This record gives sequence, structure tokens and C-alpha cells, in this order.
Amino acid sequence: MTTTAPPAPATRTPDAPVSARRARTRARRREHMACGVLMTPFLILLVAVFLIPVGTAVWLSFFSDDQPGLGFGPERTVFVGLRSYTAVLTDPTFLGSLGTVVLYCLIYIPLMVLGALALALLLDSGVVRLRAWAQLGLFLPHAVPGIIAALIWLYLYTPGLSPVVDLLSKGDITIDFLGVHTVLPSIVNIALWSNLGYNMVIFYAALQAVPREVIEAAVVDGAGPVRTALQVKAPLVRSSIVMVAMFTLIWAMQLFTEPMLLSQSSPMINSRFSPSMYIYDAAFTRNNYGLAAAASVILLLCTVALSYGVTRWTNRSQKEAAR
Repeated sequence: MTTTAPPAPATRTPDAPVSARRARTRARRREHMACGVLMTPFLILLVAVFLIPVGTAVWLSFFSDDQPGLGFGPERTVFVGLRSYTAVLTDPTFLGSLGTVVLYCLIYIPLMVLGALALALLLDSGVVRLRAWAQLGLFLPHAVPGIIAALIWLYLYTPGLSPVVDLLSKGDITIDFLGVHTVLPSIVNIALWSNLGYNMVIFYAALQAVPREVIEAAVVDGAGPVRTALQVKAPLVRSSIVMVAMFTLIWAMQLFTEPMLLSQSSPMINSRFSPSMYIYDAAFTRNNYGLAAAASVILLLCTVALSYGVTRWTNRSQKEAAR
């Protein structure tokens, strides 16, 4: 009787797994190199326009120019530690400017976000005809530089020059747009006019990415236009709302151009109306660069803290909504 031996199992060469590992290593290395090449421009800009200026401001905030003795002799730069920060935080004009910009944010940010979202929802609903022309008309003010926009509105706010003020006066309506109670809303109006169309375009682009099947399902279930906009479309563009609110907050904390130009015609706006104007006055009027650097660092920390708070609050709201 003859027996046949089973075929020998195929033997794998020991080089096969090594070659596979080497191929994976080379692939990961190429991916890392590609990521490094793509991230290099961003990192260069981050270091050049953010980290170096912030580091320089922090360094300057610990030094000050003092005169020896009784004030005679040349100035010398000395290390003062946290003295500039103490001076800024105990200065009532700086604290008042922070309060002004906080009030400005409380008025401006809700109006900006809700107004831009309402316009985007209106355009997306199809009620507005000539949609492209409406978008262009709303976006055009954003193309006007901020200084030019402030000058235009300064002309419209100034009595004796403004056709708006003259028209209202003919109807026995007297409004001082640069008065003590109206100057901040006037600044908010300039910012809204300049940036409302830009944020509306962002919201409209996000609404265009909403699946049409979801909207059609809501209509089939009996949801009207208003309910569809508020309960279906708006929640689906939550990330865009958070982004616009974040950028608007960061921009609002740097309030400078509008009050600086309006201060030429209104005594209600002093040289330290906002934190940015306080920094400008400390650096270029009082020549106290240590004080200006300390105020800049404090403003940066306030902006970062508020941005972080908005991010945490929105993330918590999204988690609660998901539950």
C-alpha cells in the first residue's frame, strides 16, 4: 500500500513582514512630511504675527523708563516687575473702557448674529427675488474700508452737515447721534452696517449645505416656513453660528477705529474710550510703552478667556441637545 504525504505548507519568507513594516513606515513618513510641508506656512505666520508680538509685549510690560534721582539725567530702562499691570488694573479709566467694550459686545454681538442669520434664512427661503443682487447689495458695505465707513457715518451723524439730521429736524424730531446715551448705539450701527452682509454670506453658504431631504421631510410633517427655519435649519448650522459669534467677539474686543474717528466730533468719546484707545494713548501720547504693553496683555487675556467661555458653553449646549 502506498501512502501519499500531505503537501508541505507554504513557507513564508522572513523578509515579507519586514518589508510590509518598512512600507508602512515609509508611508507614515511621507504623510508626516506632507503634513509638515502644509503646516509650515501657517506656523511661520503664527510665529511672525502672533507669538513674537505677544512675547515682545509681555517682555516690555516688565520694564519701564525711569529717571534717576530727582528727575534729572537721562532716562534708563529698569525692571519693574508687575508694576505696570498693577497700574493698569487700578486705573479707573481702563476699567471704564473695559466696561464700555463689554456693553458694546452685549449690544452688538446678538444684533449681528441674529440679524445675519435672519437675512440668510430669508434668502434661503426663496421669498426674496433677485437673490444674487440682494446678496451683493448686503455684502457691498463690507468692501468699504473701516475708516471710510466711519467717516461716512460721521458725516451722517454731525448736525449741520447730515441730511438725515436735517430731515428729522423738519419733522420736529431731534436726535443727537453723538450724545451721551446714543453714542454707543451709533458705533454699533456703523459696525452692523459694515459687517452684517459678510456674516450673512457665511450663514447662507452653511444653509446651502443643509440636505434638502431634511427640509422636505419637515414640510411633509406640516412644519411651516417659520418653524422650518427656526427648528430645522438654524440647529443644523449651529457650528457656523458659533464661529461667527466667536469672530465677532474677538473683533468687538478690539474696538478702535469707529470711536477714534467719532471722538473728533463728540466730547462723549475721550482718548481712553475703549481698551484699544487706552493702549494707543499710553503708547503714543504718554510714551509709556510698558503701560501700553501691560494693557495689551490684559486685553489679550480677557479676549482669550471670553472666547474659551463661549466655546465651553456652546460645547455643553451641543452635548445637552444630543442627549
